[in-house]
Amino acid sequence: MRSALKPFRILAYIVGVMLLLLVVAMVLKYGLGQEGMIAIVAPVHGFLYAVYLLAALNLGLKARWSWIYIVGVLIAGTIPFLSFVIERKVTARALAEDGAAATAEGTA
Repeated sequence: MRSALKPFRILAYIVGVMLLLLVVAMVLKYGLGQEGMIAIVAPVHGFLYAVYLLAALNLGLKARWSWIYIVGVLIAGTIPFLSFVIERKVTARALAEDGAAATAEGTA
């Protein structure tokens, strides 16, 4: 599971930053009429969000989380600042589950 956690964490931060840049680009486009930034940020964010979805799905399947939890993690990448919060919670949960699994293997 740890092999799936690192890419998820990296992508959660990258997607979170890109989402904030996208918000700024949208304000520039719709508030000030400047379309230059959104032409660059939007496709990059879209591609990275797709990669984030794959990384989150991979982690969720390896950790055997419920589909409701996995979908919640996937949606977190669409709300500004939430990807940072969810990344911390997912990391804590994954490390706790991994530690519990290692302890169970050691006692068996």
